[in-house]
Amino acid sequence: VNSIVLLTNGISFAIQAALLLLIGAWADYGTWRPNITVIFTLAAVAVSFAWLGVEDPSKWQAGVALYILGCKCRRGALTFWTATFPGLVRHLPEVESSAQLVTIGGKSWDEHAEFESLSCNRVSNISFMISSIGEILILVIMVGILKGLKAGNSTTNNTKVFSVLIAFSSALWLLCVLPWFFLEERRPGLALPPSSSFFMIGFRQTYIAKRQCMRLKQMFLYLIFYFLMRDILNTSIIVLSIVSYSTLQLTLLLIVGIIIAIDTVVYSSFWLVQKKFKISTKMTLSFNVIWILVLTVWGLIGIHTNKFGFKHTWEIWFATDVFYGLMVCPWYSYSQTVISEVSPLPQMHLQTHACSKVGKISAFIGPLVSSAIITASGNNNNMPFTFLFGLGTISTMFLYLVDVKKSQMECDEFVRAEADLHAFQG
Repeated sequence: VNSIVLLTNGISFAIQAALLLLIGAWADYGTWRPNITVIFTLAAVAVSFAWLGVEDPSKWQAGVALYILGCKCRRGALTFWTATFPGLVRHLPEVESSAQLVTIGGKSWDEHAEFESLSCNRVSNISFMISSIGEILILVIMVGILKGLKAGNSTTNNTKVFSVLIAFSSALWLLCVLPWFFLEERRPGLALPPSSSFFMIGFRQTYIAKRQCMRLKQMFLYLIFYFLMRDILNTSIIVLSIVSYSTLQLTLLLIVGIIIAIDTVVYSSFWLVQKKFKISTKMTLSFNVIWILVLTVWGLIGIHTNKFGFKHTWEIWFATDVFYGLMVCPWYSYSQTVISEVSPLPQMHLQTHACSKVGKISAFIGPLVSSAIITASGNNNNMPFTFLFGLGTISTMFLYLVDVKKSQMECDEFVRAEADLHAFQG
């Protein structure tokens, strides 16, 4: 069962990586960007309602198919949603005013870059807070549904109620996004290059990104780090989730974890400390990365003992709620901000989606390798942490090599060179 869970996650990520190669570039051109998020969202909601037809173990094949499709659609919507943050921040009135001060000599570029970075972190954290508060309210309602439908009475009831909860949460998801579907003001992207089509532009962009690797060395180093570290975090969470929970236990686990995450990320702790002591985003991200490695070390301990190392329910609660919420959760905000700091502005979405693509590719490698390790080790669920810790150590070295200031100079030189070739149109 553990190997199947990892395999289904790996297959889901592999499909998404291939799909993003084709359609990921569409977000950079014309007004397609919101349409992609809308399509992924509607598909995810449709899959969620299809879960109502999966009520007993005999339909496990359908469950696997729906799980793969649901993960792919949900992650697709999330990818294009988070990719909008850097552009939104650059159009904030205070950020535009700061940029104007740079042009007239009233502010240095370094001061503006620091202000923009803090603004991006602030917007990401506010977004995280709003979504987390909404999630807590929904989960509390779910506890009532679980009690009302008597999920704890039997395994059959537990499975049936799980499907009801998936459909219920997706109905609320649709209700929340409908206003945005119709009211968002769309900004046009780049003009499609000559002799290019929407079906080929993704492959062309991938070629361009590959060609640029050596011209944007700092961005390339960060892509390697992101590729490895995202794999480690995703796979660690999947391995941790291979524990037998009732639906009620899982729901309560999520509620506690989200409350702790709100307290950490949003009620200013990380952002205020960063602002007060003028800590760079890269340094803040490095702090999160250390604790991701600690998570893998915790798992390593459990390879040869049953006394510690994710062997007890209380450890899972502590790791996924207190530890993850306090120390690891800000990764999702700060890792995205660093992408915007090492990428050239005219190709912001190209580079953001390049990170998304490498993240998805790494995300299916980790679960597949971990599945093979578990099988080869005689179903030792802790053995994958050897692979994850080693990979994490190497990944951290690449982050250490990234120089954000040097990256800004590389981006400026790159944009000037590409402008002479009329690479950026529209």
